[in-house]
Amino acid sequence: MALLRELNVEVSHSRPRVSNDNPFVESLFKTLKYRVNYPMRFMDLDHAREWMANFVRWYNTEHLHSAIGHVTPHQLRSGEAERIFGQRNAVMQQARAAYPERWGSRPMKFWESPAKVVLNPD
Repeated sequence: MALLRELNVEVSHSRPRVSNDNPFVESLFKTLKYRVNYPMRFMDLDHAREWMANFVRWYNTEHLHSAIGHVTPHQLRSGEAERIFGQRNAVMQQARAAYPERWGSRPMKFWESPAKVVLNPD
């Protein structure tokens, strides 16, 4: 507890299985548990550490996150997402110019980096 106070981490005595208590952690745990290779039980501490290290690498460098425009956190932090969004926007503009009947009066989706990331935006 002293370390948490020293780091200014607020301790929450939240209710289990109530996603409103910490939606970011609940979302992460759901992604973790739904992985095809989730072991359900770890053989030992080294197995748990190895699995979690691989999961964190995958989550940050391979898993596309809908809340940040279907790119990885690594792509967003490194600036690569801007190039990806630019390419997507160019392809969308070309497709709309070539096939305007597919869009009708609907506006074209514009991809850009989020100003902030939230779960379940209203």
